[in-house]
Amino acid sequence: MLFRRLAALYSGLWLYGFSMAVMVRAGLGLDPWDVFHQGIAGHVPLSFGAVTAVTGVVVLLAWIPLRQRPGLGTVSNVVVIGISVDIGLWLLPQWHDLPVRLGAMLVAVVLNAAATVLYIGAGMGPGPRDGLMTGLVRRTGLSVRLIRTGIEVTVLSVGWILGGSVGIGTVVYALGIGPLIQLMIPSVHGRLPGFRAEGPAEPVAAGADPAPASADAQLAAGADSSVASAAFHSRKPSSVRPRRQ
Repeated sequence: MLFRRLAALYSGLWLYGFSMAVMVRAGLGLDPWDVFHQGIAGHVPLSFGAVTAVTGVVVLLAWIPLRQRPGLGTVSNVVVIGISVDIGLWLLPQWHDLPVRLGAMLVAVVLNAAATVLYIGAGMGPGPRDGLMTGLVRRTGLSVRLIRTGIEVTVLSVGWILGGSVGIGTVVYALGIGPLIQLMIPSVHGRLPGFRAEGPAEPVAAGADPAPASADAQLAAGADSSVASAAFHSRKPSSVRPRRQ
């Protein structure tokens, strides 16, 4: 089981970084945190992957007053994704034809969802950014939705001002990543400990936040930007619920 968890963790993190590189090469907009990373990278002598890793380290420092504890998955997230995205950018060409770019963008979102399910399923610690969010939720008592939205609007705005890419890909990612993750969860259920079966969830009223246990479980397992979207966009009761990252 340990080998399976490690394989899921590192293959998921590597695929996550590669999906980021595909999204960058598509050039149609990035998810909020990557808009921020790209914006910063345009103003410092560091690669996109290095900026991603440094940002992860800085975010981890914010865990200290929040009393969050990193796991193997947390540290690995910072290192592996940064390396993977840089190698992906080195390997992939810059596409120019719009149909190719659209296809690449859609593939990137699907790959990102699959990567998220793998490394959440490993259940070996949250990513830095989701750990920041869940720590703030615990310390402030505010809802997951409010904290996550505040963080992502902030990094998206700063990244856009600094020149990060915002476009249709940003919208597709925001709307599509959650449902895709929810769709893929059953494929690893029973094979990885990051997900467990529970009784049917109680329906959630329209416009209300998900039940704290459900949202917290998804966000705790380990997906940085993706799991949050899963918690926010998934509203149908499900017999499979993620354990925390």
